[in-house]
Amino acid sequence: MYELIENLKEKQWLRSGSLNSQELGIHPTGHKKLDSTLNGGFPKHGVIEVKSPSGIGELRLLLPHIKNTSQDRLCVFIQPPGYLCTEQLVSLGINANNILLIYPENEQHALWAAEQCLRSGACSNVLLWHAGLEIHQAKRLQVASERGQCLHFYLKTGSPESFSLPITLNMTLSPHDLGLEVSITRRKGGWLNERCIVDMTSTWPELTVEPANDALILPFPMHQRG
Repeated sequence: MYELIENLKEKQWLRSGSLNSQELGIHPTGHKKLDSTLNGGFPKHGVIEVKSPSGIGELRLLLPHIKNTSQDRLCVFIQPPGYLCTEQLVSLGINANNILLIYPENEQHALWAAEQCLRSGACSNVLLWHAGLEIHQAKRLQVASERGQCLHFYLKTGSPESFSLPITLNMTLSPHDLGLEVSITRRKGGWLNERCIVDMTSTWPELTVEPANDALILPFPMHQRG
């Protein structure tokens, strides 16, 4: 049976369920531990769900990848929860002229803008902050991403969907003493349950300051009245 299976694979009549890095096309994330967990890095196109509490370093995690892939094409931020700091982007070597911020009037307009940017061929990355996607919406974004050869990050802070979205990768972020803990809950081609710690002590020490061991907790003074 083994020889039969191998013979079929050699003739390309049989394919395994999981996709390797060469088939997907890979861009390094900029974090060695995360690259190792993802077998090389982020795919060159597709939809990646990033579930994370707001403000724990979720954007900082993606900035090295954005820097390396947005030299010749646009990186679009759609309805982020604030305004980006131009000085920070420039200090990281990101060309601010290749950054586009879009603040649509409503969720429907945001999805329309994301789909148009993804399929345009002018963008390398599209980041969308959205409360939740329906299955048909995720499929449209996936197809647009493949057509425009653009990677789509879908960032959300709410509870996970009760159904599995037809997307490329699911990541859940949580704070850690050294930076971020990244859980890979699903990847195109199969289910995963892998975790890694992304160390940000050198790139963002303010995020990872540990309390002093000799810190003292003093009781609030109680005085008798009367």
